[in-house]
Amino acid sequence: MTFLKFIVGAVRLILKGNKFYYAWCLFLLILICAGTYMYMEELLSGHSDANMNDSISWGFYIGNYTFLVGVAAAAIMLVIPAYIYHWQPIKEIVVLGELLAVCAMIMVFAFVMVDLGHPERFWHMLPGIGTLNWPSAVLSWGILTMNGYCILNAVIVMYVLYKMYMGRKPNYKILWPLVIFSIPLAVSIHTVTACIYAGMAARPFWNAAVLAPRFLTSAFCSGPAVLTILLQILKRTTRLKIQDAAIWKIAELMAYAMALNLFLTGAEAFKEFYAGGEHVVYAKYYYLGLGNDMTLVPFAWASVACDFVAFLLLLIPATRKNVITLNIGCLLIYAGTYIEKGMGLLIPGLTPDTLGEIHPYTPSMSEVLIAAGIFSIGFLLYTVSVKVAVPVMLSEFKHDVTPSGLTSAVP
Repeated sequence: MTFLKFIVGAVRLILKGNKFYYAWCLFLLILICAGTYMYMEELLSGHSDANMNDSISWGFYIGNYTFLVGVAAAAIMLVIPAYIYHWQPIKEIVVLGELLAVCAMIMVFAFVMVDLGHPERFWHMLPGIGTLNWPSAVLSWGILTMNGYCILNAVIVMYVLYKMYMGRKPNYKILWPLVIFSIPLAVSIHTVTACIYAGMAARPFWNAAVLAPRFLTSAFCSGPAVLTILLQILKRTTRLKIQDAAIWKIAELMAYAMALNLFLTGAEAFKEFYAGGEHVVYAKYYYLGLGNDMTLVPFAWASVACDFVAFLLLLIPATRKNVITLNIGCLLIYAGTYIEKGMGLLIPGLTPDTLGEIHPYTPSMSEVLIAAGIFSIGFLLYTVSVKVAVPVMLSEFKHDVTPSGLTSAVP
């Protein structure tokens, strides 16, 4: 009965807000509707509205999927300091990072679904009903780990917030095993994603032993970069006390992760260009272009430049603790990682194709609108989740015992 009161009170909180809150939610709902409409059109046309083809079979959707898996995995950057080392400044905001992980995973699932030509056949992969092909298929590992990670983080967040609502501390005999298990799961979801790429023998650009470490290091940059900006927004728009020390520590961890990411990128580039061989053609297409086709070259060097400048801004204490340069660094990390895990990962791996032909690819308007709709779903879910989480964290929304002994939820 108390949990039902918690849910009812949460719904009331979600439905209440100022004009800016309603305008933001309406804007996201419009984008969701536009994306849904374009997806139905694309589904009925057999994906002919997308610019993907026989050579470029993975495009904008799978690029966003890869990027968002990293954003979700980066929740452990808060979980470890908060729950393992009990560092109070981050422990106070770890729930916000776990909520971001859940919303990111929901967007991941959405991007996979819109990429499927026949989403109604998805049931063929469900255990018991269809054939999952576990453990032989790498994709089956991805399904299990990603679903497990999403459910586990949702359970942790719900449990912690409900205990806060009840005015009690979480039972660590229950919470501790869940948190500990979430750490290897966070690593595994991006490792499995890398293995899906690296296991394709026909795609030499992806056959790299450093692909999984590169995915993880870039994830530990991009996820915290998104969260750092969100924390500053919440700090200014709510009464939630977010310590500067927590934001600066997250930024410092991003700098160390970016240093390793740049090192691994350089090591992979050295292997490609110094060793040479026929397969260097894919790296050349990305970094130098082939013939007159220089489509991806500006993106390649823009990504490297963004990562390097962001690394310097977050490494130096003076710029890391300055609001302007901190946010510039976060935006540069987001841009650099988004290019690296999107166009910079997929297109060179598929171009030139097996016949040596080059088919330039840019997302169609249909793909862009569908992606905008999916991102809007994630933003809306995070918005309404924070709308509940913040009052709970501030003890403004809690279970109250009235003098008569009756209980009531107080939003």
